[in-house]
Amino acid sequence: MTFETWLAFFAASWLISLSPGAGAVSCMAAGLRYGFARAIANIFGLQMGILLVMAVAAAGLGALLAASTTAFLVIKWVGVGYLVWLGVQQWRSATPVAGTTAHTGNGTRRELFLQGFLVNATNPKGILFMLAVLPQFIDPNRPQLPQYAICAATLFFTDLVVMSAYTVFASRVLRLLRQPRQIRWMNRTFGGLFVAAGALLATFKRAA
Repeated sequence: MTFETWLAFFAASWLISLSPGAGAVSCMAAGLRYGFARAIANIFGLQMGILLVMAVAAAGLGALLAASTTAFLVIKWVGVGYLVWLGVQQWRSATPVAGTTAHTGNGTRRELFLQGFLVNATNPKGILFMLAVLPQFIDPNRPQLPQYAICAATLFFTDLVVMSAYTVFASRVLRLLRQPRQIRWMNRTFGGLFVAAGALLATFKRAA
């Protein structure tokens, strides 16, 4: 991989990371509900999910997913169901009593890590996207593994920065919204966004 090729992928990685999706919703919801310090676990879970998706695409399993209707539908509906479940949980999350801390919920770091991981790992759209994008930056005449490793590290970095920014933003906005009514509105907004992300994934179809 030449430096120019890597630079092009670096730019593409920022666009991929900045594009709104379930990962951004997950980060803002976690930042809103738990604060930045605890929501870091969700961020790293998202990154592990991305690395798994890239590994699947690099290993050629993405092609199998693209070819198998059954495999595609199973992963797709698992992802849809999980996003809707997250939305319901966020919608129903407890509203703090006036005068108390706005950060609510008892989610452990392990649970938040798993949440982030599953958001990205159960998204067949991400696998098919990587299957389409990654080969454009890989030189077939050079060793494949180092090139995929460079791409993985690059996307890991850009997405880590962007998801951290989403989480910080939500956690700071939360500090300004201390009234129970405001927190309830925010929880329901992000709950609705999770459900909307699930509905959007439900409409996703493989290219013919």
